[in-house]
Amino acid sequence: MKKVWRRLNLGVSGILLLASCLVNPVWAVEPRLITQMDLLDFTWLADPQISPDGSRIVYLQVTADRKKDGYQTALWLASTAGGPPRPLTGGGRDSTPRWSPDGRQIAFLRVAEKDGKPTAAQVYLLSLDGGEAQALTDLPEGVGAPVWSPDGRQIAFTSGTLPEDLDEKKEKPEHESDVRVVTQAIYRFDNGGYLDFSRKDHLWTVQLPATPSTKVKPKPITTGKFDEGMLRWSPDGTKIYFLTDRASEPSYHEPDTDLYAISAQGGPITKVVDIDGPVGNYTLSPDGKRVAFVGFLNHKPTRSYNQTDLFVADLTPGAAVKNLTAAYDYDITDNLSADQHSPRGGQPADPVWSQDGRFVYIVGSEKGTANLKRIDAETGQVAPFTQGDQEVLSYTATPDASKMALIVTSPTNINDLYLTSNGDLTQRTQVNKPLFDRLQISTPEAITYPSFDGQLIQAWVLKPPGFDPKKKYPLILNIHGGPHIAYGYTFFHEFQWMAAKGYVVLYPNPRGSTTYGQDFGNIIQYRYPGDDYKDLMAGVDYLLGQGYIDAKRLGVTGGSGGGLLTNWTITQTNRFQAAVSQRSIADWASWWYSADFTLFQPSWFRGAPFQETANFAARSPITYIDKVQTPLMLIEGEADYRTPSGSGGETMFRALKYLKKPTAMVRFPGESHELSRSGKPWHRVERLEHIVNWFDKYLLGKKIDRYDVP
Repeated sequence: MKKVWRRLNLGVSGILLLASCLVNPVWAVEPRLITQMDLLDFTWLADPQISPDGSRIVYLQVTADRKKDGYQTALWLASTAGGPPRPLTGGGRDSTPRWSPDGRQIAFLRVAEKDGKPTAAQVYLLSLDGGEAQALTDLPEGVGAPVWSPDGRQIAFTSGTLPEDLDEKKEKPEHESDVRVVTQAIYRFDNGGYLDFSRKDHLWTVQLPATPSTKVKPKPITTGKFDEGMLRWSPDGTKIYFLTDRASEPSYHEPDTDLYAISAQGGPITKVVDIDGPVGNYTLSPDGKRVAFVGFLNHKPTRSYNQTDLFVADLTPGAAVKNLTAAYDYDITDNLSADQHSPRGGQPADPVWSQDGRFVYIVGSEKGTANLKRIDAETGQVAPFTQGDQEVLSYTATPDASKMALIVTSPTNINDLYLTSNGDLTQRTQVNKPLFDRLQISTPEAITYPSFDGQLIQAWVLKPPGFDPKKKYPLILNIHGGPHIAYGYTFFHEFQWMAAKGYVVLYPNPRGSTTYGQDFGNIIQYRYPGDDYKDLMAGVDYLLGQGYIDAKRLGVTGGSGGGLLTNWTITQTNRFQAAVSQRSIADWASWWYSADFTLFQPSWFRGAPFQETANFAARSPITYIDKVQTPLMLIEGEADYRTPSGSGGETMFRALKYLKKPTAMVRFPGESHELSRSGKPWHRVERLEHIVNWFDKYLLGKKIDRYDVP
């Protein structure tokens, strides 16, 4: 025994050394640089739903499926009292969890597989007492957005199913035509496909079965030729509210969605709230007498950007509507751009009433942040509720608003689940911590600089790990799309990887960006692109003045509206040595005719291309293509209906090939405009590789032959 003791008797210094090793093991792996492949190991959270009693939170956990090249979504459950969360479902495609009023069941949507193909989404019920989830609906066209009745006996939802679809005796035709007859100006949507005008989303209800084996038959509540959505029950369960636009051809009109009500048993509908503009996310007050909603009033003359506000109105037809945030010159709801919002699951953002009806809680976006605000329902006074350099992505509250569940992201963390009762946040998950503990994550630096006319512009600078201010670094100017959206305090994998590869990344919010007020956002109307380009160049000059940027190694990239500005930038200056334009616009006239939505309103142009030919040409990068000297890569999604490649990347590519200028086009089969945010995981990785490869080739001089003519 004495011999053994002598071996263990390390002395004070030995004990301290041992303790140090246990806390910081000498064998611990040093944090490495982030890579493009890390995207495949990210975990995203979405749609947090707090239980009625505030004791539990159900939410979606989303992961990439490497083998199937898609995303898996599963329901997870966390206790608000603490402890590790646990999975409720095993993955696949579950979404939209909603608590029953008694907190004993969860209704959710599930997309199952049949013969290796996904089926239409159906409502499933999961008991918290145990057991497998049971299908509640089986409608041929699927269902959406389940909403519990206050007594917990019914669920309302929407579906495009027609009564004849349920006729089991109906004979199938010998041949079903796939020919489309198009009569509407808007006939397809990016990431959604072609619209079926014979099927509209209508309101249905279904009674809960007496036993799990009892089959129930859903009941259609509304019919007609207009879509209806965003359903809400009245507190007494006698009515169901919904949003709809009753215009036959809405593309000829400015946005105008109204709030309607119908008896829970069906019958005539009643218009409850009608403003000159769209009614958006809404919530009824606890007493059922008022409604708070997000929306905006159409402006005369028409603006390209209308800042959203919070309104309240009595639930009486014809009652006056009050704009609570008319004096609050920032955006109501989250208006930040990022590449790591959950690729599935949705982010609920309805207003939340306090129990006494005195306050309304909702996200407001200010200067690159998105936090919950507490707004006085009478005076409109706006007070901060959550604070910090962060983005509150989504949130829900208990019926008395005493507790809230939130998904929050920051520049150094993708997202996590948080709990709050007074605005202070308590973190409940750390889903990406095991991965992020092994990575060197850079923290962006916020800067403000004056533009050509003295206008102050906010931007962020992300520097490489181990940054040395005495060195000269290559710069990538990264331009956001929209144009009416904003960069901010949120996580960007693309920027992190560029920094890890040795680039300084500059991402500004030029004029036209949101979160800086109505005038700042709308100032580019009829002048886009233009002065916003000057704001971007002023940011480049500002960083050059700091002394650590190599003026001979400048790159520029951006997607959508940022792709347009990338095209514009290289037609206005030859200061950049490489450019990557993603899902862009090159010819405004061509885009006007081919995009999935219309510009029939005088928002960006005062008329059609055949009415103001010179103006469309003057603002189109293709007009100045002969001035381009910068090697240009074009990133295109082959199913992109928002910015079809024929009016953007293909146009630039063919023109530059004709001029014998260095260019390459990278096309992604099946990808929509959402490629960078929710495209197939491997496509998202490859997109990042191609972008950085192009900059490596022309800014770092790396030998990359893939883009050379064979």
